[in-house]
Amino acid sequence: MKIYLAGPDVFLPDAHEIGRQKVAICARFGLTGLYPLDNKIDVTAADASRQIFCGNEAMMDEADAIIANLTPFRGAGADPGTVYELGYMAGRGKFCLAYSNDPAVYADRVGRFIDVTSENGRLVDAQGLTVEDFGLVDNLMMIHALELHGCPLVTPAQMPVDVWHDLAAFEACVRMAAARLIAT
Repeated sequence: MKIYLAGPDVFLPDAHEIGRQKVAICARFGLTGLYPLDNKIDVTAADASRQIFCGNEAMMDEADAIIANLTPFRGAGADPGTVYELGYMAGRGKFCLAYSNDPAVYADRVGRFIDVTSENGRLVDAQGLTVEDFGLVDNLMMIHALELHGCPLVTPAQMPVDVWHDLAAFEACVRMAAARLIAT
């Protein structure tokens, strides 16, 4: 089983090393990890961003499954590129797994960044916009896409000290993918 390894890990200073670790974990369980930075891209080219996009979509097309790192990135929610990739894979009927190293409820995480108040029985932000409050770890579309197209979101009981380098929840997803491979 080939698994596309999505997430904001590609932005870390040690992104290549994290990718190697994730690919090695997959290999230990008999799976092939496809890490986006393994695409050969000329980052100096005028169309580098399009090369990245097309390379990543080709990798996803080749994959049987996705493991998406939905740990909040630069805000209260998941990296938007990773969310796109999860939706892309779900839309193609591929096996979807994901994890977040921040187990807090989404509405609580929003409150870390902006003032959230209760107004007429709903949570609202400073602009008066409703804050999604279903007791879920992230947006309902991602949570239910995972439930319906793979496995429920994996989260630790408590947030690890280093959310970007703790791979325990990632490995749990790999174990689930390996179990599915054995079962089929």
